[in-house]
Parts: sequence; structure tokens; C-alpha cells
Amino acid sequence: MALDLLVVYAAPMVGVWAAYVAARKHREFKSVAKLSAAKEAGLLEPASLHPIIDPALCIGCGSCVRACPEGDILGLIGGKASLVEPSHCIGHGACKAVCPVNAITLVFGTETRGIDIPNVNEQFQTNVPGIFIAGELGGMGLVRNAIEQGRQAIDSVRKTRDLGKPDMLDVVIVGCGPAGLSASLAAMHHKLRFVTLEQDSLGGTVAHFPRGKLVMTAPFTLPLAGKFNFRELSKEQLISFFMSIVNKTKLKVNIGERVDAVIQLNNGFEVKTDRNSYKTRAILLAIGRRGTPRKLDVPGEEQSKVVYRLIDPEQYKGQHVLVVGGGDAALEAACSVADEPGTTVTLSHRSESFNRAKPKNRERVEATERAGRLNVVLNSSVKRIGEHDVEIDAKGKLSTIPNDAIIVCVGGILPTAFLKSMGIEVETKYGTA
Repeated sequence: MALDLLVVYAAPMVGVWAAYVAARKHREFKSVAKLSAAKEAGLLEPASLHPIIDPALCIGCGSCVRACPEGDILGLIGGKASLVEPSHCIGHGACKAVCPVNAITLVFGTETRGIDIPNVNEQFQTNVPGIFIAGELGGMGLVRNAIEQGRQAIDSVRKTRDLGKPDMLDVVIVGCGPAGLSASLAAMHHKLRFVTLEQDSLGGTVAHFPRGKLVMTAPFTLPLAGKFNFRELSKEQLISFFMSIVNKTKLKVNIGERVDAVIQLNNGFEVKTDRNSYKTRAILLAIGRRGTPRKLDVPGEEQSKVVYRLIDPEQYKGQHVLVVGGGDAALEAACSVADEPGTTVTLSHRSESFNRAKPKNRERVEATERAGRLNVVLNSSVKRIGEHDVEIDAKGKLSTIPNDAIIVCVGGILPTAFLKSMGIEVETKYGTA
């Protein structure tokens, strides 16, 4: 009888365990296939912040795999977590937050591709006491992460000694993109004396995205405004949302005011702009990473038909257009222009794959190319820009194609000189935290 009871109770447990093992093996098979496909396609370079898993600490619980909001970026292989689709990772950091054994470290760059990052501690303070950095400049380009950093950075600013002096501001916030807006609202909430300076327009880097660009985001909380559950919205929708928050809270932003210099004082800083001068106890830099657009440095690049940012695809209707670059901005620009009637668009990229671009953008390029509206030339570079043509070297073979306009999207040069003028140290990260 006892044996019969054991069989009755054990059989379901064995069945459940067998089903669990089978499902886990199936998921591992898929993870191995994804990693193999990424290696074959040369898509092994994460675009930004990404996880490194210590196999000696990993217990294979799969918490990180389930927590990733971008899908199957992580997988379990051999009972250990692995980054199986590195180029899809966009730095949410949710994997590290849920790891029960601290086996995950978030890092910038890889052994082969370095990323310049200002030295910032856990309180967002640089090596210069009183100067803080939040958002894209510190490597956090995601809207949700930048907003959270802006809020937290103000919490750190509040711990600065000697705030509240009548002869100076508590903090000058430079930049009003997602991080700068969040920081400004937090400063208002805590009744700090501050000024927010934005040399361009509200939204910072986001404001310069192409018309209609989808902005990937996630639920976030803005000080004084509350929690918002946006998942995906266009650039125009996000800027309109920011404007509504500014109007609702009556936040003052000095639009079109550029910082020219920062001078260190005995008890703070003097921030000189093209309009005014401000004495302040602290500074929060919430500016973008692009700084000055990176150029091609080829003959003919000085012509007015060469631009470094796509604003309105419609202006290129009916033209021969060359887009240069391999990141999201280049792919989005190429496809947006290709959607305009009568355009002939070529996309030139120096590498053999678009390993820094998001999957959606790579899929869009492939679809546009299949439809015959886009010519993709990999392993290529621009050699000369003529008045009505452009010369391209593709795998050692020179060709000349008709050209009316060129959009260069090859990134920007970090404002290193500006940072170093304040004494801020900049380090090239090769897969380090």
C-alpha cells in the first residue's frame, strides 16, 4: 500500500519536473541559436551600458532573463546567464537590480570598442566637488533612466555644504532634456534656488530627433508631475508632453542661453553664459554626449548640401540622397528619406553590419531595401563630395553616384574640452564599470 501511495504522489511530481527540464532545455536551445546568429552576423557589440555576468557567482535562476524589458536579450546557457543578443541591449539595467547574488555588473564599452565617459561617483558627482552629471553625458541615454538620474542628482546636490547663501544660487542646471527637466522639477520641489540653462530648445537631444521618430521609454516619475506609463511615443508627443509639464508647473527655462565658461571660486563657481553670469554653489550638467558632430574630413564636405542631422525628410523629396553612418540615427534617416516620393537613397556604412542599431531599425532597413527604395553599401567610405555627385570606396572599388544632399550621422565628439576646462576627468571605458 505504501508503495502504491508513493507512486501515486511521486508520478505527478516526476511529470512536473520532466516538463520543467524539457522547457528549460528548449529555452537554452533558443538562447544558443540566438547567440550563434549574433556571432555569425557580427552583432556582438552592445550600443551602451550593458551587463557582464560572473559565471562563478551566477546560480542560473533566470531572474535577469525574465526581468529584461527588451525581450530575450539574456538567456541561460549551460545553467548560467549569458548575453545572447548583445547588440539589442539598450542599458535598462533591470537585470542587475533583480540578481539575487550580485553576479551582474553594468559596464560601458567592450575590449574592442571604448566609450569616453566622465568620471562620476554613485552620487553623480564628478572628481570636481560641486559639479554633478546626469543623463546622456554620463552614458544614460534612455529617457526613463535620464529622468531618474536627474531627480537623484538633485538629491545629491542637496547634501552639498553651504547651500542657501543669499549671494549665490544653490545649483545651475545646464541642459533641459529629460535629465535636466527632471532635475529642474526636483529643484523646484525642494525649493532650491536655481536656474536652468538650455542653449537650444526644450527637450535637448530629443528635440533634434527626426520628425516622427519613435522614442522608446518606460514608466517614469517626474517630480511635481507624478507617474506616467508611456511605453512608446513619437518625438513630437514627448516634446509636447514636456511642454505641458513646464507650463503646468510654471518652470522657468532659459531657452537659447549658452554656457561659455565655468570659473571655480573659493566657495563655488561662476557660470558665464552668452547672456549673463551666475554665482552658484553647485552645477549639474545634463547635456547631451554629441557635442560637436563628427565629420568625414573629405574634400567637398564644406558644401551646404552636407548636414549632420535630419530634421524634415520631406525637404529631400525627389532628390539623390546619401546617408552616412551605421547607428540608429543613420538608419532612421535613410528610411525616412526613402519614404518620400521620388527620392533615390543610398546608405553607406564603414562596417559589415549595423551592430549598433536597434532591431526595429535594422528590420526597417532590410524591408526598405527589399522594396527597392534603399541601396545599402556596407564596408564603404566617402572619398570625395562633388557639387552634383559623390565618390564612394566600397571594398576597395571606387564608384561615383549622382548626389543632391548628404546626411552624415556618424555620432558626435564628446565635449571633452569643455569638461576638461572645468577640471573634469574623462576616461575611455573598455568593458569596465
